[in-house]
Amino acid sequence: MFQIAVLISGSGSNLQALIDNQTKFGYRIAVVLSNVADAYGLVRAQQAGIATCVVNHKDYDGREAFERAMIQALDAYQPQLVVLAGFMRILTPTFITHYAGKMLNIHPSLLPKLKGLHTHARAIEDKESEHGASVHFVTAELDGGPIIAQGRVPVQPDDTADALAKLVLTVEHQLYPAVVAGIVKGMISAPPDVRIDDILAPIDLPLLLQKVA
Repeated sequence: MFQIAVLISGSGSNLQALIDNQTKFGYRIAVVLSNVADAYGLVRAQQAGIATCVVNHKDYDGREAFERAMIQALDAYQPQLVVLAGFMRILTPTFITHYAGKMLNIHPSLLPKLKGLHTHARAIEDKESEHGASVHFVTAELDGGPIIAQGRVPVQPDDTADALAKLVLTVEHQLYPAVVAGIVKGMISAPPDVRIDDILAPIDLPLLLQKVA
């Protein structure tokens, strides 16, 4: 069974979507790691019988020491893929290089548009006609790695940031497990040496779901 590790910092709604699709898409979550001891995502994992681990960044002198501790904890489970699901720490080259080509992140925008925070409010302010979520390989550039797949939603004239966030989250819950399934099935692979300037032609969510079904 294809082994993945999931990194979280909070409630873990994307983690729950990954948990719910394990059997359907042929992967197994070997461990869930959080940098926050009371993150509700840890409860979700424990209820599903998944191993959990807490590596609190506040316990370490600097980012690299923290990341070395995470690497040691994760490598004990030999994950074939590391999935960031609301992990709220910026990673250094120490961690990124160790899992190069084997680490995913999901971002609530149609990258390369709207990198960073507050994407839903910014989509409304910028009068975007559509919004959504993107899954990409992780590189040293924040929200800048090769884009794998995207799911889109229309932006309505009366949308609020909260309403748009809820709608995009439903897309994320379909998109993330489907991308993992695509990797498990060999449909998706990282470009050689995963460089910052590598951009894949993103797969749209309906096509991706059709392929992995």
